[in-house]
Amino acid sequence: RERARERERESARESERARAPESERESARERERARERARARESARERESARERARARERERESARERARARESARKRERARERERERESERECERESKRESKRERESESERERESERESARKRERARARERERARASERARKSERERARESERESAQERERESARERESARERESARERESARERER
Repeated sequence: RERARERERESARESERARAPESERESARERERARERARARESARERESARERARARERERESARERARARESARKRERARERERERESERECERESKRESKRERESESERERESERESARKRERARARERERARASERARKSERERARESERESAQERERESARERESARERESARERESARERER
């Protein structure tokens, strides 16, 4: 579009030069050259301004990209921290699970030991009862033997008394016979 406008202006200048006398055409050419220089300066200023605006936009885009990179880096760091927190939480859960398993094993071992101690106490009580029964049985046997010996002694004494009575009775009978014989002789 700028080139088309330039061509149109050039065509208009050519038409104006064709109509004007030479001196006027020279003056017109000078004025035109001045306008051209002014337009060139303006165009240069506009291009420089456009370049500056482009550089400003590029700086802004770069700043925006930098901010975006900073936000992304912050998000990455936060995600990394969150993953680390999750891993630490998992590790803590694992440690707690191990501690709980250890407590359960210790508790189970203690229950087993207590059960074994209780079994030992029961066995000891059973042995004590067995020893007491054995002692009671032995006492009963001793008492029975003592009663048997006592009964035997009493029986022996009774037999001895019976034998003494029989001997006494035999002596009395013998004495009676002797008296009877003496009386018989006496008669």
